[in-house]
Amino acid sequence: MSERPFILFFKDISYKDVPLVGGKNASLGEMYSKLTPKGINVPDGFAVTAEAYKYFIQKNHLDDKIREALKGLDTHDVLDLQRRGRMVRNLILNAQMPKELEEEIRKAYRILEDEYGKNLDVAVRSSATAEDLPDASFAGQQETYLNVRGEDAVVDYVKKCFASLFTDRAISYREDKGFDHFHVYLSVAVQKMVRSDSACSGVMFTLDTESGFRDVVYITGSWGLGEYVVQGKVNPDEFYVFKPTLKLGYKPIVTKRLGSKDVKLVYGSNPRKPLKEVKTTYDERKRFVLDDEEILTLARWAMIIEEHYGRPMDIEWAKDGDGKTVGTGKLYIVQARPETVHATKEQKFYEIYKLKGEGKVICTGKAVGSKIGQGKARVILDVSGIAEFKEGEVLVTTMTDPDWEPIMKKASAIVTDKGGRTCHAAIVSRELGIPCIVGTEVATKKINTGQEITVDCSQGEEGRVLEGIVPFEVERIDLEHLPKTKTQIMMNVGIPEQAFAQGQIPNDGVGLARLEFIIGSHIGIHPLALVYFDELKEKAKTDKKIAKLVKIIEDRTYGYENKAEFFVDKLAQGVATIACAFYPKDVIVRLSDFKSNEYANLIGGFLFEPVEHNPMIGWRGASRYYDPKFEPAFALECKALKKARDEMGLTNIKVMIPFCRTPEEGKKVISIMEKYGLKQGENGLEVYVMCEIPSNVVLAEDFAKVFDGFSIGSNDLTQLTLGLDRDSELVSHLYDERNPAVKKLIKEVIQTAKKMKRKIGICGQAPSDFPDFAEFLVECGIDSMSLTPDTIVKTRLIVAEKEKELEKQRSKEK
Repeated sequence: MSERPFILFFKDISYKDVPLVGGKNASLGEMYSKLTPKGINVPDGFAVTAEAYKYFIQKNHLDDKIREALKGLDTHDVLDLQRRGRMVRNLILNAQMPKELEEEIRKAYRILEDEYGKNLDVAVRSSATAEDLPDASFAGQQETYLNVRGEDAVVDYVKKCFASLFTDRAISYREDKGFDHFHVYLSVAVQKMVRSDSACSGVMFTLDTESGFRDVVYITGSWGLGEYVVQGKVNPDEFYVFKPTLKLGYKPIVTKRLGSKDVKLVYGSNPRKPLKEVKTTYDERKRFVLDDEEILTLARWAMIIEEHYGRPMDIEWAKDGDGKTVGTGKLYIVQARPETVHATKEQKFYEIYKLKGEGKVICTGKAVGSKIGQGKARVILDVSGIAEFKEGEVLVTTMTDPDWEPIMKKASAIVTDKGGRTCHAAIVSRELGIPCIVGTEVATKKINTGQEITVDCSQGEEGRVLEGIVPFEVERIDLEHLPKTKTQIMMNVGIPEQAFAQGQIPNDGVGLARLEFIIGSHIGIHPLALVYFDELKEKAKTDKKIAKLVKIIEDRTYGYENKAEFFVDKLAQGVATIACAFYPKDVIVRLSDFKSNEYANLIGGFLFEPVEHNPMIGWRGASRYYDPKFEPAFALECKALKKARDEMGLTNIKVMIPFCRTPEEGKKVISIMEKYGLKQGENGLEVYVMCEIPSNVVLAEDFAKVFDGFSIGSNDLTQLTLGLDRDSELVSHLYDERNPAVKKLIKEVIQTAKKMKRKIGICGQAPSDFPDFAEFLVECGIDSMSLTPDTIVKTRLIVAEKEKELEKQRSKEK
């Protein structure tokens, strides 16, 4: 037998062994030996080393034969690539496993059997020794085999892993990255299976995979074995946990998003087919795969792993549902590798893609990235058809796996029926920098080959496939040379899914965080329909319309015994997502400002809302909060904000009261807030008032005695000052925030706020739309401007220039 080490058990491996066992296997060994003492569970196992692979190749005299097979290869000729790849793999598969190497593998497997039982089920995983370098990810280039049992099978699958060093996608990838095929070797991990087939598994990253935001752990999970999450065969559950306050002992699960999870991969009873696909039950589809404590445990482990390796990580986890050989209900880390897309990016520029027109929506799915791509569609349902694909086309398929990579790099965009944000198509698209929409469910049915389409990922979480070639533009923002300003430049934010990306635009916090989108889209149900759900259930027994409504609410709130808690959780998570994206900077959350007609449009709203002839100046804002008819609904808002601040540790959240007509109303609202746990001044809680009614200006001194600051709502202030309906086309020509009457009121309230030593900003549209209005506000000495994200940079430049000009004037006057 050779003196070179063919086998290393995980306990004997550290990260210095990368040349011997590959990146993933070195990580497994490193975690097994160094991180299990810190409470992380890692399944036992051993690595068949790169020395064993080299020995196998040398003993069978395969070097020259492989070189000859790959001589003159053109990876862009897909058919030639497939032919040569098959030839090399057959050379390896038909070769003999050297006796001494085979015996070493059998002996190591028997040691595992002694520990965990006869006929032990193991995973046989490949790991290339040049894998997952900082600027190149080899993830998925080689094969993984699950539920392998018995010595003979383990030896056979180790050889199959050796052959997978020359899959078509691995050959293509190495050629494109400039790696020598004979300087990349293969190691194989033989790892005790975690019985996630009877529980759940998934993938997590120590950053947000879309924006690169570093302060969250992003976790995905589905029922059964993890291959389906990686491959994109399921739309998994998604969770985000905020790292900075998790470190402080809080429980900051800022997002929980339910995936469809239609199928799962489980153990099969046939040794020749060790795995099988089964449909999930209704309960499994409607239930999260992890409870809150498990989510937090995985997030803590992810942070420990990231800290250990000193860089963002891509980690696979599994939960054991068996208990016979490992431990019932335990969570395990089964793989970890460096994240290679965002970790190496230098954020010197921020790009904003904007459509300049519109097209008919063909289908929607989850957007990967924020770019726009377009071209002729090529619908390919099977990997055997990839030779038909032409450069610059849009790839439309059910899902991708690593075999598709030779054509993915030639695509202008990718659209799939299946998959979530951590599936293969999503990961490769990010690395290639091309727009991708996953999980559309219907793209291959609705899109035809040759059809011109636009793939739009610029609108946030939802990606849209549009008919035709829709024109678009790209704005490139230089992040390195932006001037600082005395006036705070804040942002208006309303969609949590866009917050991580928007938070990376230079800003001084959020001057207006709206609740309306979260309530309308994430919740969709009138709060009082949830508060009085039990009464509705009683009425449903005799009223078919109410019965239909109850069924809709039950479906949306599945798993919640107390339906009102659904509202609290969803609102808390939406606000927390925005707050953590800008943490520790202030995030000023305006309490709900729906009018009665808008509330009536929510599910069940018609039961609780009056019909008003002019809802714009009717029952809205502050007047709702203390009204006994609406107070139970307002209580849910207070509880949600308290949860985000107290349980998640996001004390950068401040509160703002809209449409407060009198100082007395303000006092009533503050009293009601305190009743439900939001006490002004406690734990740094500041309460602001919108200045959007002339009475807010006229009585500004009195309002300043009640509130910590003002935020000017120039939209409503303009219509109420000029006495017009801003939604009416008949008088729209008169609507102008720059009207002297409006500007006079704004100047007056800024002066009063300064006199009363209160903060004052503006969150209306005016400074975003009119540069001269922004200059006017600087002249008045306003503390902050909160703007739409697309105008932040240009307004900062205008403000900096105006501040410089005023400073020169002051110097001259001195």
